[in-house]
Amino acid sequence: MSTKARFPRTEIGASNPIFHQIRTTIETAFYGNNVTPVTSLKEAYKLAKNSPGTVVTDIPVYKPELLGLDEDSKILLFNDGAVSGRAAAARKIMGEPGVNQGEYALKISEAIYKARTKKLYHAQAIVGLDKDFSVKAHLCIPETQENIMYSWLLNFQAINEEVSRMYAESKEYPDGDLYIFSDPDWSHPDHPMGLTFFDPEHNCAAILGMRYFGEHKKGTLTLAWAMANRHGYASCHGGQKRYNLPGGKAFVAGVFGLSGSGKSTLTHARHGGKYDITVLHDDAFVISTEDGSSVALEPAYFDKTQDYPLTCEDNKYLVTMQNCGATMDEDGKIVPVTEDVRNGNGRAVKSILWSPNRVNKFDEPVNAIFWIMKDPTIPPVVKLSGAELASVMGATLATKRSSAERLAPGVDPNALVVEPYANPFRTYPLTNDYDKFKALVAERNVDCYIINTGDFMGKKVTPKDTLGVLEAIVEGKATFKPWGPFSDIEIMEVEGFVPDFSDKNYVDQLQKRMQDRVDFVASRDTVKGGFDKLPADALEALKKVVAEAKNA
Repeated sequence: MSTKARFPRTEIGASNPIFHQIRTTIETAFYGNNVTPVTSLKEAYKLAKNSPGTVVTDIPVYKPELLGLDEDSKILLFNDGAVSGRAAAARKIMGEPGVNQGEYALKISEAIYKARTKKLYHAQAIVGLDKDFSVKAHLCIPETQENIMYSWLLNFQAINEEVSRMYAESKEYPDGDLYIFSDPDWSHPDHPMGLTFFDPEHNCAAILGMRYFGEHKKGTLTLAWAMANRHGYASCHGGQKRYNLPGGKAFVAGVFGLSGSGKSTLTHARHGGKYDITVLHDDAFVISTEDGSSVALEPAYFDKTQDYPLTCEDNKYLVTMQNCGATMDEDGKIVPVTEDVRNGNGRAVKSILWSPNRVNKFDEPVNAIFWIMKDPTIPPVVKLSGAELASVMGATLATKRSSAERLAPGVDPNALVVEPYANPFRTYPLTNDYDKFKALVAERNVDCYIINTGDFMGKKVTPKDTLGVLEAIVEGKATFKPWGPFSDIEIMEVEGFVPDFSDKNYVDQLQKRMQDRVDFVASRDTVKGGFDKLPADALEALKKVVAEAKNA
């Protein structure tokens, strides 16, 4: 077994690091006499179907028997009222400055106490799809929240005979199982947006006052990524695909970007059938620092419905939907209204069948990493030289806020922000990611690029532009040359997007954006008490770029 759920009595107690105040508080809730185990996906479907407020559409689930569902299963829709996105401001992480263990242990224990009069469900799933990295996760959640539980089991792996065999043969880790307690109806004056509390070292979390399924998906991944980081993996919020080329060659590409950046589009792009493509996943995976192999963490996909009209062929792979409308078609059938007509960030869980060529692990090491940014001063693609610059550019990945986020009052939704490695779900020091990605470039000779999927000085970079860049790189036809004054950055010139260094406005903006990166890295020395301080070589690599930009 991968992680531990049962212990000899001689190993239970304060001397065992697995047993910790908050973990013990959370795990204890699972054994209450008000908790009912949910042991199959079919059972979870029936509970969700009958849950108050569920819209049972008249659209059947595609090939339900392959997913572990009954033949008559339908796509289920559930809406969250005014809430339709994540709340980053609600995240509290044990180990960060200012997070008091005693305070949150009491808040969580009180939340569990108040839930004692509710019927609770206990569901189990497996996170990590290969025996190299496979972790058992437990979710405790109240009655009336069955749709969250059902989507959670679909998004990860509900335990069946086949999954049990894989898990039984998986690599053992000296960690306890993941335990997550959730009560979406919880409220507290100290936490007006809710509370997502993580104790990553002890593999546990409390998700309180949060209705949005995405909080539960990303909350579970938060714990799994933290565990992967402790055991020799680079934790990745991104997509990975393999181009199976003639002559038995392969090109493995990892794309890293936040929601709305285009990472899913790039991961699943089939390039008009030009290539034989295999997909690992479009949102969550881990890369081994030992051999460069990669393991997907989820079988399903949690995707926006904004770009998928009702008649879109891709919609046949939907299993559950969140925060979308419903209406009747000409035959009186209940069907969803997509395209964000009801609200922003309509979502759906798509089954593994959506991607025709899926695997759970790439044995082949990754060849290239693409940082997806929305920075108007960066052309559609540049190539980075030097492991320090390659990694620190990932650490200063610049993008815009997505509609998947609920922002605290006063936060500008249009501001360009830095989100290191496109992963706002990191619970460990930033230097861990910096070192791991630096090693991939320095020791495993991984190429590193920046792709801009936003606009370049007011001109939109289209998906066609980006796919053309990818194709040229994969086929080995891309021509890169030194970019302006930079010694460690090369450019592939794309027609209509060639930077003009005689344009004073452009040069001024470019200098400012690069300086923003320097300022961000420098600020990590003091923000959160230096929790995310980066090594000196990271800042030096960026200062060199800024100095060169001033010579443009």
